Amino acid sequence: MQKSMTAISSKKFLCYSTPKSQFPTVTSSPSRFLSIRKVNNKPTKQITFNSNGNSRFMVRTSSSSAAEFTANIGDVLSDVNVFTAAGQPLFFKDLWDQKEEVAVVVLLRHFGCFCCWELASALKEAKPKFDSAGVKLIAVGVGTPDKARILAERLPFPLGSLYADPERKAYDVLGLYYGLGRTFFNPASAKVFSRLDKVKKAMENYTIKATPDDKSGVLQQGGMFVFKGKQLLYARKDKGTGDHAPLDDIFDVCRKTPVA
Repeated sequence: MQKSMTAISSKKFLCYSTPKSQFPTVTSSPSRFLSIRKVNNKPTKQITFNSNGNSRFMVRTSSSSAAEFTANIGDVLSDVNVFTAAGQPLFFKDLWDQKEEVAVVVLLRHFGCFCCWELASALKEAKPKFDSAGVKLIAVGVGTPDKARILAERLPFPLGSLYADPERKAYDVLGLYYGLGRTFFNPASAKVFSRLDKVKKAMENYTIKATPDDKSGVLQQGGMFVFKGKQLLYARKDKGTGDHAPLDDIFDVCRKTPVA
């Protein structure tokens, strides 16, 4: 146990997080260096730049309630481009039936985050239960498809349920938290210490090689969402690293939703 705790401690820069109003947010600049700037915690629209210099639109929201999202959030998200773990590009609207299917969309932090390996392991174990209820389980992570394959092969995790969002476009649309404070200092991250046995088990075949090459991605937080078609039924943004929504709560939401 001491050895595993040392391993976890040595990798904590990949996985830990405070409110955006107190700490600077780090974003990727065209020069490929990290630029630091203050961001308030109110709903806001921002333009930032990714590593290849292209601008991207970002929506930041301060609440994780589904009521805080616009009614057309499903339409906005549907045109976001992601990749299968095999490298095939596709749109979010291709991930599940946009008319009636119930889908749980889990946005992991990044593929090299050991807390995300723990969450992915829990998702894998819960998948048969969601499948039997007619609910599609979808996991999206920050990084390129080759990083997604590392997690899928070593954990293991079903390739057909795992997608890569290297430019964090879906995270931006959903306004998920990002920054040094959220990653390293947020009190919500303390929850992971109650699950160290599960983290240890999930890390049996862990490798840091799954970490995105663009290191600005390690500051991204995740979240969990439930859709029926394009309608958003449930939304929860992770406040800090390891602050995952309980899967039993997610299943209850799905169970109360009639499936097609």
